[in-house]
Amino acid sequence: MINLRRLILLMALIGFSACSSVRVLAPTPNVFTNGGYPQGDIPPAYRTTQPSIFYVTDRYEERREGDLSYGAERSSSMAFGVSTVSFGEGQNWQSLSSASGQAKRDTKIKFGIVESREILRFDKTPIPFEVVNGRPVRTPEAVASYNRKRAEFQDHIRQQMRIANRNEVVIFVPGFNNSFEDGLYSLADIWHFSGRRGVPVLYSWPSGAGGLFGYFTDRESGEFTVFHFKELLKQLSQIPELRKIHIVAHSRGTDVTTTALREMIIAVRNQGKNPKTALKIENLVMAAPDLDFAVVRQRLIAEGFGAAIGQVTVYMNRGDSALGISQRLMSGQRFGTLMQGRLKEVDRDIFSEVKTVSFVNVEGVKGLTGHAYYRTNRNVLSDIGTIIRDSARPGSKSRPLARLQGNFWSMPKEYPF
Repeated sequence: MINLRRLILLMALIGFSACSSVRVLAPTPNVFTNGGYPQGDIPPAYRTTQPSIFYVTDRYEERREGDLSYGAERSSSMAFGVSTVSFGEGQNWQSLSSASGQAKRDTKIKFGIVESREILRFDKTPIPFEVVNGRPVRTPEAVASYNRKRAEFQDHIRQQMRIANRNEVVIFVPGFNNSFEDGLYSLADIWHFSGRRGVPVLYSWPSGAGGLFGYFTDRESGEFTVFHFKELLKQLSQIPELRKIHIVAHSRGTDVTTTALREMIIAVRNQGKNPKTALKIENLVMAAPDLDFAVVRQRLIAEGFGAAIGQVTVYMNRGDSALGISQRLMSGQRFGTLMQGRLKEVDRDIFSEVKTVSFVNVEGVKGLTGHAYYRTNRNVLSDIGTIIRDSARPGSKSRPLARLQGNFWSMPKEYPF
């Protein structure tokens, strides 16, 4: 039985921690504290303390003291834009790269947003259509408008890939009760400590309803956003020059991501295509996944989800109190708290057959709820960065995880050393 007072307190704390207005650069991953931050590998245009972070969002636009931002209300049209994110006041590139290789920093490097601006806005959905011979067909005007905006979006991504000198995109999908700004800062952490590889794109869906029952509102907003997220992935995968898409999803963002990918995988297979080739998803990282265990089992195994992606990495932490609350509310085992030792033998055997999926137990997580470790834990940051940079497999030289059984792994202390 749920202790209501404890539940309200924890929900309030989770909401406060998820939407905190002051964010600082994540701690330096262990992998960089030995040899320093790899600034020499970063394209000259990216050697800046105020990089451009791109975004696609179906949040409703709002103005805060004259500055563009986005709230938790839903928009029927997607916006594609760019935010200039500041890495600390008074920092230059040399001081930032030096601090990014230090285990202990003299000062905190605070994030800020210099400016956000929309580059283009896609048409509202549902896109106008006519029923022809019993089938919905988009109107010629709608098709022309859609194609024009798709081409403009793809041209911008092509241009950024040339600047990045890599035909890769890194997408971050935030979780429950995250503001637009918080998503930008989280992606800035991930992208920066992945060596600023590829084009960073935040997919910011309308979460952050707030209040005791905001979790349920956010769940429904997650269902609303699936169509738009599929459109983003579809338009990216249709860029011939683009070779790899890396997706990092957190908490409820994992449900948005896997639901969209599942539907796309089914559609691509029905067209007789190989989804791994057609969708170009090189890596899918699911951190603290707020997913029902039985649902994951169906998607990964019964529907062949894992085989359609280059590599899937799932991080789990049994001390994640946010997922503990979700489990009480939804009455289903949350995947992000599941430990290998608690699985039935039949489940361990089933999961061991999915060779492209790895399950990583994260221990020793600190913090208010133990839910945001993907951007606060040096070990996990090291692992995510290595995955994005090298697509390295667990147990390899650059990812020396300790095998538990099958494709279940644990992360040693002071990983990866």
